[in-house]
Amino acid sequence: MKHPIWIGLALVLGVIIYLSFVRPHEMLSPGNLIPAHSPLQTDCFACHAPLRGVSADRCISCHVVADIGLRTTKGVKIASGQGRPPFHQALVDPNCMACHSDHAQPKLVKSRALKFDHTLLKAEARANCQSCHIPPRDALHKSQKMACSTCHQPSGWTPSTFDHNRFFVLDKAHNTACTTCHLGGNYKRYTCYGCHEHQQAAIIAAHREEGMINIEKCARCHRRAEGDVERVDEGRED
Repeated sequence: MKHPIWIGLALVLGVIIYLSFVRPHEMLSPGNLIPAHSPLQTDCFACHAPLRGVSADRCISCHVVADIGLRTTKGVKIASGQGRPPFHQALVDPNCMACHSDHAQPKLVKSRALKFDHTLLKAEARANCQSCHIPPRDALHKSQKMACSTCHQPSGWTPSTFDHNRFFVLDKAHNTACTTCHLGGNYKRYTCYGCHEHQQAAIIAAHREEGMINIEKCARCHRRAEGDVERVDEGRED
């Protein structure tokens, strides 16, 4: 009696393997393809190599790396400003699967959201954020001439929570270059003695008249150029 059972199981397994190659879309597909690749919906081997998975070589047979973001797969030029910036040319290696899963609603891997890893880019591209990202246009960023990486890291770019106004409002006479207050590119420290109005000896003397001796951190009391001055008693002589 055991032989017929094993024969039956072998036949079922054989049918499954056979259908996996003949009808892979129905047997193995994790979901429908994205609309742009819908013509390949039933042609799994256009992208997948049998028993070896997706091959980047098959992707770049249609998507020429040098043209991505510049031309369509049919060679039509993409107008400037349309689509995403052409950054694929700066990839260290054309590893398409590191970013793309062309099954729009994958049933088996839906919990694996793919995020772009900036380490896939060549070093010179990682240092040139503006080639892909639009620079912020607020007053603080417009005055910057240094590399974005001075303050930001790709792994934690957003959300950005730093608000300069919490520490000091950059308005009126203080809407100046960062290097006026932060010397040598050190943004962990600041000085108010970079302007001609602030003579250190005179400032110390004026504050001593008010009984204040601990005046190294000016922004602890002075939050903006004029008005709305916040005062604290820390540092006052009793």
